[in-house]
Amino acid sequence: MTGRPPSAVLPRALRAWLGLIAALATLTVVAVAVLYAGHDQPGTMDAWIQPAVDGVQQPWRNVALATDFLGEPAGAAVLVLVAVVCCLLLRRPRAALLIVVGTGLTVGTTKLLKPLVGRTIHGEHLAYPSGHTAFFTALALVVALLAIGRLGLGRTGSTLFVLVVALVAGAAMGWAQIALGAHYPTDVLGGWCTALAVVPTTAWLVDRMADAGRQERR
Repeated sequence: MTGRPPSAVLPRALRAWLGLIAALATLTVVAVAVLYAGHDQPGTMDAWIQPAVDGVQQPWRNVALATDFLGEPAGAAVLVLVAVVCCLLLRRPRAALLIVVGTGLTVGTTKLLKPLVGRTIHGEHLAYPSGHTAFFTALALVVALLAIGRLGLGRTGSTLFVLVVALVAGAAMGWAQIALGAHYPTDVLGGWCTALAVVPTTAWLVDRMADAGRQERR
């Protein structure tokens, strides 16, 4: 007996839509990178948004600090560990793999891009794209992809659900980064789009590799 085939982390019905979104996100990351390469000042959109968010007072500053911690190495490691354990308990090893590989590749991409783009904030800190925003969005995307298999929302509903979850996660972490003065709003946009570009692509690759390995074992 071969047993029940493992659930795909990227449902076939969503591949075209999320593939298109990943392509558009990639173009956005590149376009903003080219626009602000080597800059050390806020752009037009930054100057419009940043004053309304930067320098929040208590108790919101504590909220921003707590949110920021979730993107720090210690906080991120805890989130990833909890998510992986939950996936394994739910018997979703592919999702567990995607959490580790997807978030890792997303953060790795931001670390690769930062010195290439060379945009700085506060004089010396590389800013584009926001790694915190990219990580938190990537993790939320994987959780959303895991959830839609149980919600039965259909193609349109599932796509909207994934995008809304990614938007909420990116907005929450992005707000914290801007409020704490760690990033410009366009850095946050770049981090959000990096996750949207990397995670669906990684999910597709995980499914392809897992299916190929399963066929070889038959």
